Amino acid sequence: MAPPPEQHEAATRPKMEKHQDPNPIEYENSVYQKGLQYQRPPFTFKPLEWEALAAARMSAESAGYVTGNAGTGETARKNREAFGRWSIVPRRLVKASGEGFPDLSVTGLRTCAGGVAGGEKGDKRLPFPIACAPVGVQRIFNPEGEEAAAAAAAKCRVPYIMSTASSTSIEDVAKANGDGERWFQLYWPPNERQDTTKSILYRAQKAGFSALFVTLDTYILGWRPSDMDNGYNPFLRSDQIGVAIGMTDPVFRASFKEKHGCEVEDDMGAAVAEWTRTVFPGMSHTWEDIKFLQEHWKGPIVLKGIQTVEDAQHAVEAGVQGIVVSNHGGRQTDGGNSSLGVLPRIVDAVGDQLDIFFDSGIRCGADIAKALALGAKCCLIGRPYVYGLALGGEEGVAHVLKSMLGDLELTLHLAGIPSSSPKDLNRSVLVKESDLF
Repeated sequence: MAPPPEQHEAATRPKMEKHQDPNPIEYENSVYQKGLQYQRPPFTFKPLEWEALAAARMSAESAGYVTGNAGTGETARKNREAFGRWSIVPRRLVKASGEGFPDLSVTGLRTCAGGVAGGEKGDKRLPFPIACAPVGVQRIFNPEGEEAAAAAAAKCRVPYIMSTASSTSIEDVAKANGDGERWFQLYWPPNERQDTTKSILYRAQKAGFSALFVTLDTYILGWRPSDMDNGYNPFLRSDQIGVAIGMTDPVFRASFKEKHGCEVEDDMGAAVAEWTRTVFPGMSHTWEDIKFLQEHWKGPIVLKGIQTVEDAQHAVEAGVQGIVVSNHGGRQTDGGNSSLGVLPRIVDAVGDQLDIFFDSGIRCGADIAKALALGAKCCLIGRPYVYGLALGGEEGVAHVLKSMLGDLELTLHLAGIPSSSPKDLNRSVLVKESDLF
């Protein structure tokens, strides 16, 4: 099928003055300056308290959805425990470089090469080595949802990855993100619905999303006791939560009308069920299917959910530009290995052939530092920024992102590590805690 008609106006990025990179350390300074006037910040800086505080603000269904894990939560626990197995070894009397504080910028990402389809070629510099992970149904955490998170990410100069399961349209998220760096995450429809896949990709590229992240481990939702205890699946309800992209997609809407003889608004129950079956088809694609995405996406492609060296090597053979070493934060499969545990093996096998992103379990700046030292080029922040969204909308998301970056910069600075570049932040600055005893 030909690309969708020009029904969707391009979500053009407004012309703004060029941003200066935010200074993470300055956020700490501003808090202490306000403290001189006896002002306390609206949000805590204790990262392990964000979850409980956010859960207290949400409904049982929303809290269960974002805090819950697959099975007994074993995989999620392993993700967190893995960080404690590695320790940062501080160096003393290290001469500072540049302006004195560590440089957190990222360069040489294949994932940023080429930019938006038809745009400039060449690698792009990112101010910081983190991005907002794709998280769906954000309006169940805060009415402002994805628009608030995308706006905060742009202001913090952090890439925003939009989920196919968003509760906001592609075009509206792009508008909220403005001139920010944005990437699109695909929950991949089955081959029988390739027309819908092409429509989604077309819309995302037109709206300025420059890289495609394809989630491989969620072609059906995992066994999630918290959601089942609440009888809650946000993708089955007759509203826009989790299905906004489908309800605003011209190809899906036309297909639904042809099949049912009415608009999606006339039978939301049937429309929602059909869209959910489209993006969670129950069965996995194959490595051969990657070619279809490469034919219809004019930009970098990143495969999310890689947990083995073999699959990482398959990704190289498929010709994609990156992978995300991720187990979906322990939300999809229980009893699995930690993502951080397998990261070094994957880096050793393919780290020089594609970009390696990392997620699953990151809660603070030291976690980011350890993942980067083990070879990740960029880390995806997931649940923490969602907790910020629940606690304070756009301001809450910005607080979490700035806090994690400030924590990262001071962690490196006080450990005598001049930058987050692999030449400075690598395995030489780590030790296995078990080797010390």
